[in-house]
Parts: sequence; structure tokens; C-alpha cells
Amino acid sequence: AALVPPRMAGLRVDFGLLLEPLGFIKVLEWIFSIFAFATCGGFQGETTLLVSCKGVVNKTVTAAFAYPFRLNTVVFSAPDAKRCGGTWTDVYLVGNFSSSAQFFVTLAVLVFLYCITALVVYIGYKHVYQQNSKFPLTDLAITVITAFLWMVSTFAWAKALADIKMSTGASIIPGIESCEAPGTTCRFVSVTSMGTLNVSVVFGLLNMVLWGGNVWFVYKDTNLHNQSNRISQSP
Repeated sequence: AALVPPRMAGLRVDFGLLLEPLGFIKVLEWIFSIFAFATCGGFQGETTLLVSCKGVVNKTVTAAFAYPFRLNTVVFSAPDAKRCGGTWTDVYLVGNFSSSAQFFVTLAVLVFLYCITALVVYIGYKHVYQQNSKFPLTDLAITVITAFLWMVSTFAWAKALADIKMSTGASIIPGIESCEAPGTTCRFVSVTSMGTLNVSVVFGLLNMVLWGGNVWFVYKDTNLHNQSNRISQSP
């Protein structure tokens, strides 16, 4: 025992706590946070048009976009080197959805890091966690705030995703001035499937429900719950 470093003296590893609600839910929160930021932050796509203009017939032009979805900086490739005889100007997508996307991904990353820290405490320092009333109260406050932030960020990201679909879909054709030039026609071809972004919203909702439900289990470890039990049991 004398050889154990002082800072490790309080370590009591117990993986059995992962089978209890508090530890098991924290593992799920850790896993779901990974899926949330991976499905949103790792997305790359493009929208494609078919353009016919002066000297060009059915030329494919594309605009590649990705996280954090600053679409107003994304420009379509030109139909040809001469830009359709001077009738084609740079065409940008519309909208900047980086705030909602980065809010969602940043929250997921912070939750990922917090879950790792919490699991280390649960597994190795559960006795310290239970003996110091400040730790459970802090955990409860963070859990409540995180559940609220998941709700806000998920709904904000869901709204942004709906706008992204509009800004990269067939509805963009009427807003392109170059496509209205004499002798120029544009036809929408395709846009990359956004199934993974839909999944990110689902994981956001799952995280919101999971963190909201976890409030009760964290609350049971606090003095607030013990005091309410003593009050209800007193004559």
C-alpha cells in the first residue's frame, strides 16, 4: 500500500456500476453523442444542374457543400471556360446555417468529453462522489442544463436542415439569373441524399430524451432526494 501514489490512493475501480442505471445511461449518452456529431459533422454533398447555353449543350455543373453548411460561400462550377459566351456569372447557393450546425456538433463533442469524465468518476471514485454532496448536485445541474441544450440545439438544427434541403433542391433554379439569359436553360439533376443528416436529428432527439430521463437517476443520488424522503417519512 505504501507504494501506491497518493493521487491514486482513492481509486477503487468497480465496473459493476456500469450495470446500474446511472452508469448504464451515461454509457448510452456517450455513444449517442458520438453518433450525433459524426453524422452531422462528417457530411459532404453536392447539388448538380444540367446547363445548356451558347456553345454548350447539356453541361453538368456542381456545387459541393459540407459541414458547417455556409452555403452562401459555395459556388457552382462554370459550364465552360468562356462562361457561356459571357452570359454566365458566378452562382452561389443561398444561406448560412453554420450557427445551428456548429451549436449541435459542439454540444455533442462537449457531452462526449463530459461523459468520459463522469464514467471515470463513477467507475473509480464512486465513494468520493457519494461522500461529497457537491458532486451529485453538480452532476444534477449539468444534466438538467444539458437536457435543455439538447432540446434547443436539436430543434434549431432540424429547422436548419429543412432550409438546407430547400437551398440545395430543385427550388434553386428560379433564383439563378444566369439560367434566365437568352439561349440558356438549366435543369435540376440531383442532390446528395441527406439521410445521415436526418439520422443526426434523430440522435439529437434521443439524446434529449436520454438526458431528460437521467435527471431522475442523478437526482436520487443528491441530498435533495434524501431530504424529501426524510420529510415524507416524518410523522
